[in-house]
Amino acid sequence: MGVKIVLIGAGSAQFGYDTLGDIFQSSVLTDCEIVLHDINPKTLATVEKTGANFIRDQKLPFKLTATTSRAEALKNADFCIISIEVGDRFKLWDQDWRIPQQYGFKQVYGENGGPGGLFHSLRIIPPILEICGDIQSICPDAYVFNYSNPMSRICTTVHRKYPDLKFIGLCHEISSLQHHLPIILETPFEDLKLRAGGLNHFSILLEATYKKSGKDAYSDIREKAPAFFENLPDLGNIMRQLLEAQAGSTPGSEPALRAGANKWAERGLFKLILEKYGYLPITTDSHLGEYLQWAHDVVDHKGILDFQTYYKQWILDQEPNIEMKLTERVVPIMEGILDDLNYEEAAVNLANHGLVNDFPGFLAMEVPAIISKKGVVGVPLGDLPKGFAGLLHNQVAIHDMTAEACLSGSKDIVMQALLVDPVVDKVSAAEKMLDTMLDLQQEYLGYIK
Repeated sequence: MGVKIVLIGAGSAQFGYDTLGDIFQSSVLTDCEIVLHDINPKTLATVEKTGANFIRDQKLPFKLTATTSRAEALKNADFCIISIEVGDRFKLWDQDWRIPQQYGFKQVYGENGGPGGLFHSLRIIPPILEICGDIQSICPDAYVFNYSNPMSRICTTVHRKYPDLKFIGLCHEISSLQHHLPIILETPFEDLKLRAGGLNHFSILLEATYKKSGKDAYSDIREKAPAFFENLPDLGNIMRQLLEAQAGSTPGSEPALRAGANKWAERGLFKLILEKYGYLPITTDSHLGEYLQWAHDVVDHKGILDFQTYYKQWILDQEPNIEMKLTERVVPIMEGILDDLNYEEAAVNLANHGLVNDFPGFLAMEVPAIISKKGVVGVPLGDLPKGFAGLLHNQVAIHDMTAEACLSGSKDIVMQALLVDPVVDKVSAAEKMLDTMLDLQQEYLGYIK
């Protein structure tokens, strides 16, 4: 069919193998050209060899190549999928998390929000901007799908630098709803019409309806969800069971991990949002809590620590392999564009041009979207619930200043970005923390002057 798909960061076996398996199970993408690209030639060669052998053994109608040259990879590309990290992923994440705590800032995690989310952004956004600059020059009409975090800060900055690029952020968090809502409501997931929105990892279920009857389902969710989450088993036991099940056999898939990991003790803040604001979050304490200055008092810290410990162990211990089954949403989206399927995708991250009222257009919001030959078109959500919208409004200046810091390389603007964050409540400690992080992560943050 002449379609070319480029996987950027394909030297990561988890991303490379999972995405290849997603593509290989698609009949719509048959005969497409898949190009693997990474800056690490050794890991790239491993994924290429595994993929080529799989195509040969399964007699699949796909063309697979690999290159460390981004210009070569991007030539005539129709779809680009980005999933990258820089440096030692867990070592740097641990610094993002622990060092702000050492200086007295009560952030509950350090990946997407709070000072940790800023430092993560400062590392990863510049290389993503370089990638997007090449896409803009070489294949400007390509659709670009981003899986890297911090999702909303990356998308906000890319849209500011390259406003004409068809850049879409994708995250699997929305899939958590299908694990617990059918149990809570005692109805098949297919009988539920759902809409969620907000910021990535800071989003809530806005609407819930029973399709067959047309009745509102939210009253049932508010009534039944607290007891359901109160009686879930402990995450540590769930993760141990998953790891033990993997020992000596083919590792379980990531969706299987997610299915188990959605049943954990990390729900103190989750429950409070439901109780105080009346809406069900679509993610958990570690992600929600990064954005809130009072989260430290209510999150389930044991649940967060358990998740970090066992997720890291699972990543390090697994032996990735290619499986022809759907794990992520990017393949259905590509199919929907090519075949003009005109369906609603549950959650994408787009620049907020008229999608959510009272939020600026530059901010990347997580909303549903219609997928068709027109591309990925966000569904307007109108007004968000006032209380929850107030929490999100606290992030507008942070995202704005993060983008400016990445684009300018100004230490003064980085400091301003820290000081607009409600999690940062001490000026002198913030200055010392910033100097420490710039020193520790000089290899990646040396452009900050």
